[in-house]
Parts: sequence; structure tokens; C-alpha cells
Amino acid sequence: MSPCFIRRLTPDGLQTVPYTAGSLAEAARFEPGEGVYTVTNTYHTFRVLKFDAHLSRLEESARREGIPLRLDRRALRAALREMIGQAGYGDTRFRITVPRADRDTLILSLEPFQPPPPEVYEQGVRCVTLPDSARQNPISKNVAWMHERERLALPPGIYTGLLLDADGFILEGLSSNFYAVQDGQLYTAGAGVLPGIAQQIVFAVAPGVLPLCLEPVNVRDVPRLDEAFITSSSRGIVPVVEIDGLAVGAGRPGIYTQALWAAYRDWVQAHLEPL
Repeated sequence: MSPCFIRRLTPDGLQTVPYTAGSLAEAARFEPGEGVYTVTNTYHTFRVLKFDAHLSRLEESARREGIPLRLDRRALRAALREMIGQAGYGDTRFRITVPRADRDTLILSLEPFQPPPPEVYEQGVRCVTLPDSARQNPISKNVAWMHERERLALPPGIYTGLLLDADGFILEGLSSNFYAVQDGQLYTAGAGVLPGIAQQIVFAVAPGVLPLCLEPVNVRDVPRLDEAFITSSSRGIVPVVEIDGLAVGAGRPGIYTQALWAAYRDWVQAHLEPL
């Protein structure tokens, strides 16, 4: 069986697709160039986190793209449970894609979920900034951006790119939200970015760790940052220890990042729900 398990969900139920792929990234090449999507993963095979929030954001993304969409959430959940059971992967990472040309047919793609290796969290990652790269419609999670970012070439050893607006403010990562700690306060862009589902959890736990300010930091501030990290649904909190070759703080995951990551994991375990 191909490592990526793919079906179309139509009003008549699940149907096969005329292609195979080895991963979600490879499967995306066969999907229409216009539409909206969301990606998340399961826990303990059939449990999910904030799944309705993912679907609400999917519907909102469709609205912003001019795609009328009202998901049949019960049918979608049932289809995903069936596919996960058939695939037999255990924990699964999956994408739901809504093509603009056929909003009544969802493309469901599954792959085995592989979390980042431990050293990513223990040592942190290196990033580079991408000047004047703010997305045109950042609040929409659209397929065009998914394809566009796949074509970007990053230097060796760089984990992800960080998008800057025309004034040099760090908005978000290529597939993540970005945060910085400076003078005991947590900063992140409150506008001009995709509202992340993992970001909702950070907002929930941050007040117990440090004050939150919904303002981005500027690339000029990097030498003065104490800590930085990115978040996404499948990765949680990933420490950023270098930006554009400059060490962030001490060049290792900081105490606030570690405290937030511990609080984040506790929140996740307390809020898992059946798919």
C-alpha cells in the first residue's frame, strides 16, 4: 500500500482517486491549484484536538476565497474514521482539501504521523527571514500558497522561512505562527497572519507563564530577543535558536519556551476528543 492513503469524499460517499503518492506533500501535486485546505493529526489513532476549530477555519478560508462551503461534519468525521481504520497507520497526519471547482467533493489524504525528532525540541532550529514576503490573503489557508511555498528553496540546515512585511516585521513562518520573547513578554503578530489552531492553545496557556502582546517584532530586533519559537498543529512549539545567522538569546531553547511547551502538552492531553 502507498504510504499516502487518499480518497475523495463525495455526496455518494468515499471514492478512490486515479493516482498514488508517497506523502501528503507529493499528493498535493495532484490536487487542483485553487481551493482551501487544513492539516492536522490524530492522537492514539482516533483522537483529535480542536478538530471543529480546524473545520470552522476551513469554512472561513473558503468564504474569504469566494467559495460557498458548508461542511457536513458528521459525514466528514465518519469518512476519516473509516479511512484511518483502513490505512492502519495508527497515529495519522491528514489533509482535507476543498477544490474551488468542485466544493462538494473533498480530497482526504492521510500519511503516518511522524513527529519531529527529539533534537528539534531539545536543541531548537535555525530560520531565515524572507523579505517583503507577506501573503496577499493571509487569513485564508489556500491551496495556491501551499503550492507556492513548496517551490521555495531554503539554505541547507534551515528549518523554515519567516515572512516579513515591507517594514521588516516578522509575521509568521511558511506553515507556522512565529513568537518572540523580549524583556519577559511574549510577542506575536495579531493581524496579517493565518490564525493558527496551535496558536489558540498558546493564547490559552501563555497568561500562566508570561504576558502576551499581539504585536510582531522587527527583524532589526533579532539581536535583542531573549527567545523565539514557532507553532503548528502537528509540531506544537518548536524553539527557534537562530535567525539569519544570528543567535536568538543564548542560542538554545529558553526557559519561557520550555515552560510554554510543558503547559501546551498538558493542555493537549486534557482536551483530546474522539474523532
